[in-house]
Amino acid sequence: MKMPERNRDAVSVPDMLLSDGRTMPMIAYGLGSANMSLAHEEVVKATRMAIENGYYHLDGAEAYGNEQALGQAVRESGVPRDKFFITTKVLGSPGQHIQASFDSSLQKLGLDYVDLFLIHLPYLAPNEVPSMWKAMESIKRSGKALSIGVSNFLQEHLESILKEATIPPAINQIEYHPYLQHGNLVKFCQENGIAVSAYKTLTAITTAAPGPVDGIYTMLAKRHSVTPGDIAMRWCIDQTIAVVTTSSSAKRLQSWLQNIFTIELSEEEIGQVSNEGMKKHYRGLYQRYFKESDKR
Repeated sequence: MKMPERNRDAVSVPDMLLSDGRTMPMIAYGLGSANMSLAHEEVVKATRMAIENGYYHLDGAEAYGNEQALGQAVRESGVPRDKFFITTKVLGSPGQHIQASFDSSLQKLGLDYVDLFLIHLPYLAPNEVPSMWKAMESIKRSGKALSIGVSNFLQEHLESILKEATIPPAINQIEYHPYLQHGNLVKFCQENGIAVSAYKTLTAITTAAPGPVDGIYTMLAKRHSVTPGDIAMRWCIDQTIAVVTTSSSAKRLQSWLQNIFTIELSEEEIGQVSNEGMKKHYRGLYQRYFKESDKR
């Protein structure tokens, strides 16, 4: 996928071109993870810090319980709305009214529109996914969600949408790292014009450490004069996979922007990480929906 660049005040962050013709910054600050356990004002403070350090792609969800804080941070930042790329998600519960949930999210965010609206999970009501998607298409047609997509979808879930979709998903946001490469899922998405973004990209150096990629991460970090975390995210970006990350450290947020977009991994280096990663399997979220041996 072509990745044009747009001008930014802080750091020039490459964009991913989506199938609907819109562009999305290749790195996002996520409101999930640790932000879910913070008080409202703490989330506002953390999100404003991210914005001040050049993170204009903000990734939220109704399930995170902090859409109001996200919206407040955007308003208080003083940054024009059109500089932001704001994502939120509907959970995808059985019988959930997608339009009503979307309207509630917009109200909490205090926004007239979002840049990207996703179905968060296909596992809760898999048989309802096609009808959910029809509601998503209506929301896009209304202009209040400029792009629509999915999260945590496997190929079978995507195929159930693509059979009848008039607007295909622009993106599939998934847990992705060397220890969870999902078989052919990324290839399927990209061959069908569905962009991919990754969360939990640092898993191999955090919750899944130690492991077989430790040595290659260390070697590549030394070679490129960056950190293993930079290598972990760049491994995704060089596969045309956007990354969603978070941190309470301004210094770390700054370092990521300064480092990961100034290096590039070769195909050989990407393959080395991928091959070592296949020697271990680790899924950080939603384990209850998969057998331990299921690497999809």
